[in-house]
Amino acid sequence: MRACVPLTVAILCGLAWAGKRESCASRCNERFDRDAVCQCDRRCPQHGDCCEDYEQLCTAEENPKEPELFLELEEETEGAPASSLYLAPNSCQGRCLEAFDKHHSCHCNARCPEFGNCCEDFESLCGHEGFSHSSDAITKEELQSVSEKIYRADTNKARKEDIVLNSQNCISPSETRDQVDRCPEPLFTYVNEKLFSKPTYSAFLNLLNNYQRATGRGEHFTAQELAEQDTFLREIMKTAVMKELYGFLHQQNRYSSEQEFVSDLKNMWFGLYSRSKEERDSSGFEHVFSGEVKKGKVTGFHNWIRFYMQEKEGLVDYYSHIYDGPWDSYPDVLAMQFNWDGYYKEVGSAFIGSSPEFEFALYSLCFIARPGKVCQLSLGGHPLAIQTYTWNKSTYGNGKKYIATAYVVSSTH
Repeated sequence: MRACVPLTVAILCGLAWAGKRESCASRCNERFDRDAVCQCDRRCPQHGDCCEDYEQLCTAEENPKEPELFLELEEETEGAPASSLYLAPNSCQGRCLEAFDKHHSCHCNARCPEFGNCCEDFESLCGHEGFSHSSDAITKEELQSVSEKIYRADTNKARKEDIVLNSQNCISPSETRDQVDRCPEPLFTYVNEKLFSKPTYSAFLNLLNNYQRATGRGEHFTAQELAEQDTFLREIMKTAVMKELYGFLHQQNRYSSEQEFVSDLKNMWFGLYSRSKEERDSSGFEHVFSGEVKKGKVTGFHNWIRFYMQEKEGLVDYYSHIYDGPWDSYPDVLAMQFNWDGYYKEVGSAFIGSSPEFEFALYSLCFIARPGKVCQLSLGGHPLAIQTYTWNKSTYGNGKKYIATAYVVSSTH
C-alpha cells in the first residue's frame, strides 16, 4: 500500500491541528494544565502524562544535540534512553553507554573515564562483558537486523487473501480534527476468521474483554483472567517470532533465562498502574492493544484485531486515514481516524494483518532497547520506526518501569 503523506509528518501535523490541549504544538514547557488531556511541562515525563508528540516537539528544545566531541558516539547510541528501564541516577545500573545528559550527577557513556565524571560503579557494571541487566547498548544496525528476522519468522501473519481492506478516503493532517466521517463503508470488508483459531490469536482475543476502557476505574482481575495472561505468554513463546526475540536479547545479555524474560514481559505489559486518581486502572497491554478513554478522548488502541472485532460489533466507525504503508503484503501499517462508541481517535496507527506475537515482539524489543525513544527498525526492506514511552510514576522489581505506550510513528527515514 502507498502513503498519502509520510507517517511522522502526518502524525505530527495531525496532532498540531488536533487542538491546543491534545498536542504539545506551541505548548512546550508551559505550566501544568489540569483541564488538558495531556501535558507538555518539564515534569510530564516524570509524571507519565505527556502528550504523544512531547518527545518530538519539546525535547529538542530542552536537550540540544551533544557537543561535537560526542558525535562519534551518536551512531551507536542514537535513541538510547535518557532514563532507562532502571531508576538509578547515581549509578550505571541500566545506563551503560547511554547518551550524555548534563542533568545527571555522574555518567556512564564511553567517554566518561576520559572526563573523570563516571559513576562509581561504571567499571564494575559497564567495563566488562558477561551477563548484566545494564549491558552494552544495542545498535541501530542490530535492531534493524533482528527486526528483519522477526518479520521473516512471522508465519502466523495474515496472507493477502485473508484480509480485504477498504481504506477509502485519505485526508490531510489538517483535517484530522474535523471529526468528519468520510468513509461510508467499514474499513474491513473481509477477514478470514480462521486466523483467530490459531493458538496465539485465540489467547490474545481472550484478553481483550478483561478491561474497562475508562481510566479512573480500577482493574481487578479474576483468577481466570490472570491465567489468560499466562496462557497468552506461554503460547507466544512457542512461536518462532518470540524465540527470535528472546535469542537476540539473551545474546545481548539482557536476560539470562527464558523464565526471567517471560516474567519481565508479564510485569512490563500486564502490571497495573494508575493513570487517574489512585486506582490501578491501566497497563501497557490494555492501553496499546485494547484501548482506553481518558477525558473524553480515545488513547492507545493500536491493534487491528481489536479494531476489526469492535467494528464488526458496530462499536467502531472508521472515518478516514492519513497514511497507508508501503508494504504490498501483510503486515502493513495504517494511520487512521475513527469513532469508538462515542469517542474520537484523531490519529491512531496500527499494524494490519500481523500476528499478535509479531506486534508484541516489536513493541517489546523497542521498549527494552529504546525505552522512551524512537526505535528504528526494518521490515521487508522498508524502514519503520516505533515510539515507546515509559510509565514513570511507579515501578516494579528493582526500579524497572512499566510500558506506558508503544506505536508506529514512521515507515520512512
